[in-house]
Amino acid sequence: MDIKIENNRRLRPRHVAYIACGLAVAVSVVWMLTGGSNSALKVSLADVTVSCVEAAEFKDYTRLTGSVKPFSVVQISPEEGGIVMEKVVEEGSHVDKGDVIVRLSNSSLDLQILNAESELAEKQNLLRNTQVAMQQDRLNNETEKVQLDMDTQRKQRAYEQQLRLYGEHLVSREDYQRALEDYEVSQNKHRLISQRLLQDSLYRTVQMEQMEDNLRSMRRSVQMTRERKSRLEVRAPISGELGLLDVELGQSVAAGQMIGQLNDLSNYKIQALVDEHYIDRVSMGLTATCVRPDATYRLTLRKVYPEVRQGRFQTDFVFAGPHPDGIRTGQTYYLDLELGEPSTSVVIPRGAFFQTTGGLWIFVVDRSGTRAYRRSIRIGRQNPQFDEVVEGLEPGERVITSGYEAFKDYSELRLH
Repeated sequence: MDIKIENNRRLRPRHVAYIACGLAVAVSVVWMLTGGSNSALKVSLADVTVSCVEAAEFKDYTRLTGSVKPFSVVQISPEEGGIVMEKVVEEGSHVDKGDVIVRLSNSSLDLQILNAESELAEKQNLLRNTQVAMQQDRLNNETEKVQLDMDTQRKQRAYEQQLRLYGEHLVSREDYQRALEDYEVSQNKHRLISQRLLQDSLYRTVQMEQMEDNLRSMRRSVQMTRERKSRLEVRAPISGELGLLDVELGQSVAAGQMIGQLNDLSNYKIQALVDEHYIDRVSMGLTATCVRPDATYRLTLRKVYPEVRQGRFQTDFVFAGPHPDGIRTGQTYYLDLELGEPSTSVVIPRGAFFQTTGGLWIFVVDRSGTRAYRRSIRIGRQNPQFDEVVEGLEPGERVITSGYEAFKDYSELRLH
């Protein structure tokens, strides 16, 4: 018995779902390959900047904004502490080396000077009294020596007389022996007295020298104490401009405390901040130029500060020759810092596109000028005017260098 088989070709619901998902995936792939339904955007030529790619000389420099500073700043600090009695000079005034800036008062120092002078007078009186005593002692010793010399001479004459008489058997041996012993005792006594007088003279000389040295030292000490009085007048260490004076009348100031500063105006420096992007290329000795209304001036990089703050580091430039007339502290100068030698490269004008693309791609205009296509490139060095294109563009091509914020998600532009 034959069984009848029915032809059941109707789609089941789950098959319909599978087919729908497949179609959706296919549509997505096609959309991605073609850049999406919005892959081409109409853009007015009036809204974009079209620049030409050129092979030209690329000058490797960066532009800096600098501020004029004094070549050096000298701190003003009093050598002696005291109370501010007078401000002789005001801030911003020009002073010469040695001019009085501030006068101080110190009663404690006045008392020290009086005590030192009193002690010096006492030492001088003591020295004079000692000198008188030593002189009197010396005179007494010399008188004693004179008397001893006379006594020795008498004993010698007596001995010589007794010797002659004893030789003629006119005196006894006892008288002769007594005269000899008296003469020998006088000689020994004379020798001892002479040695004592010599030692006393040497001792007095050494003692007097020591006292004179002590007195000279005390005189110098008193002189230095008096000089401290003169240091209560705070004077300018150099000639220049008084840039800061941070004291008030009646204020107590300690020795060594900073109360102001002097700006050395014999020369100037330009202080500028450099982006940390250039930190590996900036070193001392590089040159920079500054264009002023009267002339162009050359400067030399004198100092590079190692600390980086908020993405920038500080540098100091000095003029390689004369500085501009009328230069003033605080003025703004624009510098072109040369980072390398000029070279011929493929360049494009700098534009706002770099902020969006980071120099990784750009819109290239075709020959017809009606379409622009996205292309990968690589940007090398930059200066304030041009970007150096390392790869991706050829001289003669045209690119859009204005901002891409309105069409950064598109791969093609239609220009009209």
